[in-house]
Amino acid sequence: MTKILLIFKSKSMLNSLGERLRFENFMTYELLDESEAEELCRTKDIDLAITGDDIVLKELSLPRIVVAANPSIDSAVEALRRGAIDYLTLPINMNLLLERVRSFTLEEAQSIAQRTTQRTHPRRTNTSTQPIIGTSEAIEHVRRMISRVAPSDARVLVLGENGTGKELVARWLHLKSARSAAPFVEVNCAAIPAELIESELFGHEKGSFTSAIKQRKGKFELADGGTLFMDEIGDMALSAQAKVLRALQENKITRVGGDRDIPVDVRVVAATNKDIRHEIEIGNFREDLYHRLSVIEIDVPPLRERQEDIELLVNHFIGEICERYNIEHKSIDHDAVERLEHRRWTGNIRELHNVVERLIILSDKQITAETVDRYCHI
Repeated sequence: MTKILLIFKSKSMLNSLGERLRFENFMTYELLDESEAEELCRTKDIDLAITGDDIVLKELSLPRIVVAANPSIDSAVEALRRGAIDYLTLPINMNLLLERVRSFTLEEAQSIAQRTTQRTHPRRTNTSTQPIIGTSEAIEHVRRMISRVAPSDARVLVLGENGTGKELVARWLHLKSARSAAPFVEVNCAAIPAELIESELFGHEKGSFTSAIKQRKGKFELADGGTLFMDEIGDMALSAQAKVLRALQENKITRVGGDRDIPVDVRVVAATNKDIRHEIEIGNFREDLYHRLSVIEIDVPPLRERQEDIELLVNHFIGEICERYNIEHKSIDHDAVERLEHRRWTGNIRELHNVVERLIILSDKQITAETVDRYCHI
């Protein structure tokens, strides 16, 4: 049973939250201030804390959901900087809170399953997945779609411009699914020459073509039991599209140069930055394959449609990049953030990350508006 520590200075908030969480079969420990939290965590195996934004847990590294009475960008940034996994506001949406708590407990269970699987299947390594940063309604909608769709085996088509984070959405769909302990395999359909795409997807037999010096499994076989992420599927050759359609219809593939059907159990998540319906109209993409892939569609919004998330993203990137370069954390002033918020980000999140990295390398202890103007040509 998940054990949740509640710390709020309002007794009515403690009572109402505790009552609802216990009704949902969570175990709760309730405190009116943080002074007893450290001692409680020594004696109880606490999984998650839910606290007010006026609660400071200096000595504890518990996963934490912060509920803000007076929300602001500054307090959200500070909460996330201190390690909060989510930031909610009053009046509290109980359904949203319960979704966050259940999502956290599912991820914890899957993490344990992944560690167990890695001990028995060491080649299936698990890399950490970045969080989806932002509090805008556009990105909240994406999060809700992921939580709703991930537990099913429905195929998903992720749509969005370059750099919006389509791969991250695919990774979270895998992480929150029942397949999370199995492989997540990626293939960039735009990066593979048309004559090699079938071998890449379905594998080949030894001697099937000049350079086929040994048998090789394709991405479908490597993803068996897990998720296959087919990025930039709008760039795939029509001949390969026909074979992908067969694999999806029959749940089996045939290696290049082979004559044996190989059953595969794969959930396919595809992504494209193209207007796929226009590609169908001009004959570049098969309509029947589109309908197979797009049981669910998730549109990832461009950064210009979620400008209120830019400050959160910038602060997240600053922390991540400074840690990676092993340098002292740098701050960014308000005017510099405003400069970044007013830029038209044609490269979206990827471009913003690159700009923040450049500013960290070229700035002094604080990133200022002058630094932004000098090095980012805004």
